[in-house]
Amino acid sequence: MISRVADHCFWLGRYLERTESTARMLFVTANLALDTELAPSDIWRPVIIVSGEEERFLERFDAEATGDGEAVQDYLTWDATCGASLLSSIDAARWNARAIREVISLEVWESVNELHLWLRTDAARTLWSEGRYDFYRHIKRQVQLVLGQVHGTMLHNHAMDFIWLGLLLERTGQTARTLDVHHHVLSQLEARSADLSVELVLLPSLLRACSALEPFMKSSGGVVRGPRVAEFLLLEREFPRSVRFCVRRALDCLSRIRPLAATKLPGGETLERMRALDAWLQDISAETISRDGFHDILTHVVDETACICTGLGHEVLGHGDAAQA
Repeated sequence: MISRVADHCFWLGRYLERTESTARMLFVTANLALDTELAPSDIWRPVIIVSGEEERFLERFDAEATGDGEAVQDYLTWDATCGASLLSSIDAARWNARAIREVISLEVWESVNELHLWLRTDAARTLWSEGRYDFYRHIKRQVQLVLGQVHGTMLHNHAMDFIWLGLLLERTGQTARTLDVHHHVLSQLEARSADLSVELVLLPSLLRACSALEPFMKSSGGVVRGPRVAEFLLLEREFPRSVRFCVRRALDCLSRIRPLAATKLPGGETLERMRALDAWLQDISAETISRDGFHDILTHVVDETACICTGLGHEVLGHGDAAQA
């Protein structure tokens, strides 16, 4: 596979995951805003931080806007200059899909294109204005449909591996950032008040933001506690959005790709870096988290994931100094 095609496959997976993650985060946070008496900034600012858009958002708006749910939702839905917005992510997914039309299936292309076109209709704008939750749910379901079609209608070859590799690395970073930001917010709120209702509201919201509430309840017997939630999202081997699960599956994808890219991976530096991250995660335990600090562990995951993506760009995907954001 030539590097141009591999690059488009990789970024198609990343942008599909980014779209679904942003829609889910907005959906969950909009519901949280109705169900809790927390300060608006404690509710909406984490969404901006997780999306990696805090600096650009503050350049456009004042600090008080981080507590304005409508401003945050509008920015992360419709702003074409925001790389994490639904509009930008769906545009980018469609652009990458179009560039590899000969690789992906007809079903995948039609579904991505239909979502792209729908977002520009009056019906989409009306639904966003009048039925915000239905709007986010529609986008989530359409992306999930596309991912099901990728798995069920495409050849399970290197193109599939690159799509899933991009998706899994994007998901690794999203889960780690979401967990880190919410853990920080929860720690601050607990420091201000010993009221357990804060934990009882925010922890289910965190799990919903990662599509993890039902799996967590089934594995924990319905007991929701901060340390157990953190361990589940970081280390659970059987949950497809946990950090450990995503890194292991991404390593599997890259290990299948590795022979194809042998001439462009001298020494296999990126593959070895991912193996090291996977091995490090396998060794983490509750005692490790307590000793090393949860924030430092998650920061390491985010940084290593970013380095792996950069390494892939230069060693496999043919990136020069510039690459997709």
